[in-house]
Amino acid sequence: MSTQLADGKTIILRLEIDTDLARFGQAATAIEQARGDIIAIDVIHTDKNKNIRDLTVKITEQGASDRLTNALRSLPGIRLINISDRTFLLHLGGKITIQPKTPIQNRDDLSRVYTPEVARVCQAIHEEPSKAHTLTIKRNTVAVVSDGSAVLGLGNIGPYAAMPVMEGKAMLFKQFADVDAFPLCLDTQDTEEIIAAVKNLAPAFGGINLEDISAPRCFEIEQRLREELDIPVFHDDQHGTAVVLYAGLLNALKLTGRSLQEARIVVCGIGAAGTACTKMLLAGGAVHIVGVDREGILTADKSYGNPMWQWYADHTNPDRISGGLTEALEGADVFIGVSAGGILSRAHIESMAKDPIVFAMANPEPEIRPELAEDIVAVFATGRSDYPNQINNVLCFPGIFRGALDSRATTINEEMKLAAAEAIASVISDDELNRMYIIPSVFNSRVVEEVRRRVIQAAQRSGVSRRQIRD
Repeated sequence: MSTQLADGKTIILRLEIDTDLARFGQAATAIEQARGDIIAIDVIHTDKNKNIRDLTVKITEQGASDRLTNALRSLPGIRLINISDRTFLLHLGGKITIQPKTPIQNRDDLSRVYTPEVARVCQAIHEEPSKAHTLTIKRNTVAVVSDGSAVLGLGNIGPYAAMPVMEGKAMLFKQFADVDAFPLCLDTQDTEEIIAAVKNLAPAFGGINLEDISAPRCFEIEQRLREELDIPVFHDDQHGTAVVLYAGLLNALKLTGRSLQEARIVVCGIGAAGTACTKMLLAGGAVHIVGVDREGILTADKSYGNPMWQWYADHTNPDRISGGLTEALEGADVFIGVSAGGILSRAHIESMAKDPIVFAMANPEPEIRPELAEDIVAVFATGRSDYPNQINNVLCFPGIFRGALDSRATTINEEMKLAAAEAIASVISDDELNRMYIIPSVFNSRVVEEVRRRVIQAAQRSGVSRRQIRD
């Protein structure tokens, strides 16, 4: 354990914020000035006038906890309800385990789960391989596969160091959707070896969740596996982000009285996530999308050596706008950032249309900090857990895999992703919807079931379901 982790302390602050008197940014500034680092935020309750949130704060200095609580208690409109501690002890020995569904108490039990009677089950599957879906763990098991090459904001830390993240992913699958998931960190970063390994492991699993594999290898790995396997393959870093972004944007547009078809949208950062987000927006009916990357605005008037950029230029920017981020944002309704920290300025936002929507999702540092612009935007969202309106993939992958497994889908297609996004957005009622709450909490119990239901319907409509389910 590093000195920083050993000496540090993690506390949880429950705050009640009167939205008429105070902004979240005031609390965040007070915590930062007291030498606290917000690492997560969870929505506990929200209505038109107040928000109750749990802030997980890391502190490393002696006396910082007292300074922090005193600072928060002095802010008008912000009430510190309580403060509590937690530790990293839950990582000892790993975070997941395997247990049998049926105890083995005598020889008769042993003969049925193992030899000799298990042979009859093996023979039945040999004669009809599709029975593996009903007679083995395949029906409810997902492999969480990574090579450790692009882990969170840590980069290429390798398969051993990636395991805690993949274990955490498996926990989320189980807790939120009762999907049994197992972390598989491969000790190779060779594209062909990864594809071969996953294909060889596939008979045991009902789905494959690719995680934290660096670009551009992740594109070919996902594409090849989708083509060569008959079970769902989902690269969460791309498509999970796209689904939750789309859900949040639907509610942000509703809140500001706009339609997706009419909204002028700027996407900054045309890589894996940016392209996946754009494809979802186009599938949902968006028309006015402009993409910006290192070479400026992508336009069909130019040719690009990057095939992803060329596809993007050919399918977006119908007005053939040219220039850079400044030109792209003039009069725009929506900014979607999946690029780099600090590239968006307050002046950029001031040049946008009235009541602009800003999704600054770069991690760990957003394109612009909310406290620098939240007074001039209608809605602000980030990819971080320490600010409101987090675009969090946990809202997507448990329910989408639950629906895919239950319908025994052969793939997760665009129709199923759109259905998942619309399901997430629908969980927030008109009475709950406000500028600090456009996306539901990951602990909202309605999310997974609604996503599951609509994903199953979409799988059946699009012809990829191998099992008919009636609600």
